[in-house]
Amino acid sequence: MTYGAYPPLLSRQNTGSLVVELATNRLIGPQSPIPNVLVTIKEISPNGDEKIFAELMTNEVGQTEPLELITPPLDYSLDPFNTNQPYSTYRIETKSPEYVDAIIEGTQVFPDTRSIQPITLESTRHLARQFFQEIIIGPATLFGNFPPKIPELEIKPILPGTGFITLDSVIVPEFVIVHAGLPTDNTAPNYTVPFTEYIANVASSEIYPTWPEETIRANVIAITSFTLNRVFTEWYRNQGKNFTITNSTAFDHAFFFGRNIFDTIIPIVADVFTTYVKRPGVTQPLLTQYCDGVQSQCPNWMTQWGSKDLGDAGYTAEQILRNFYGDIELPTAPKVEGIPESYPGSPLQLGSSGSNVRKIQEQLNRISQNYPLIPKVATNGEFDQATLEAVKTFQKIFHLPQDGIVGRNTWYKISQIYVAVTKIGELL
Repeated sequence: MTYGAYPPLLSRQNTGSLVVELATNRLIGPQSPIPNVLVTIKEISPNGDEKIFAELMTNEVGQTEPLELITPPLDYSLDPFNTNQPYSTYRIETKSPEYVDAIIEGTQVFPDTRSIQPITLESTRHLARQFFQEIIIGPATLFGNFPPKIPELEIKPILPGTGFITLDSVIVPEFVIVHAGLPTDNTAPNYTVPFTEYIANVASSEIYPTWPEETIRANVIAITSFTLNRVFTEWYRNQGKNFTITNSTAFDHAFFFGRNIFDTIIPIVADVFTTYVKRPGVTQPLLTQYCDGVQSQCPNWMTQWGSKDLGDAGYTAEQILRNFYGDIELPTAPKVEGIPESYPGSPLQLGSSGSNVRKIQEQLNRISQNYPLIPKVATNGEFDQATLEAVKTFQKIFHLPQDGIVGRNTWYKISQIYVAVTKIGELL
């Protein structure tokens, strides 16, 4: 592990857990889990020595069993002035005769938190066996050395006759295209990423998953609003670029292609990814700029450590955002691209009935063809005990709270996975 030895005064051993999940690439075909792949978890010492912690096989839904791993103390991620790395890092290797081998360097595991490492594997049918994919996960922005955000206007002016094009309304896109470099770096690669996966990636890179739930929620909404401003104003496309946003913290957000995400962040993203910040009377999502509040200061913006303090004090996400951004509203986008039906507005649960229940039953049955742990149910429009169990199994597989209720987060996640297993994605 790269964090080194812990101070000798620490007596309690801290641990977190790790799940590796393998799937095919939804951009080139329907998404399917990949079972029966050997996954090796390694610790790499500073001098390059390797220690194998575990060798695991993926199950029928492409996941390994949760593995408990050593982490630094919890206090490291709760103290803004701590200089020790607050997470442990591991190397993950996959090996299968049918898929290109993968190496993930730097998967992060925090104490008392589950880390989920998704890996997309490519078939070897058209590739030589010497090929492999390697992904390197950089440090969390609160720990590493990243450039501060260059200030911009929070609401972009729209001037007649300039050719500045905007969308007619706020729409959550199915995908965003992330430029892995400065906006002026034409040699940097672009990555097409599902919108919710992008938001979860950024949140997992820029805040700590051990923070209060309402703090995480406030930061996820701020990340979403900033991103939707880039989408709504077509900011980079109007500069002649072929991407939505960059991974430069000087201009946008930190993003590491292929990085792990955390179980405390995933359900919050699923719940609020359509929520954004705006000023009263303004359609455009607010460019919700922020900084860490310790390494850099940013008056009139949200500070990440400041939001953590407010979460500790019992503030809600809305109160946290209002504390920093003032007079704001928190609407939800009326349209989500790539989703068959928008959320009906109220949760579906045991005893519910009607066409929306039937839609969920039909989608779960189709998803179960690819994820066979999900039991088939009758498509009768009645939310019965069998439907409840199918929903809970789906929620378990996709790291949502297992309450058996189809609220906003579960509705959209079912829709997203349904699209992924039935639709051949198109690069934008």
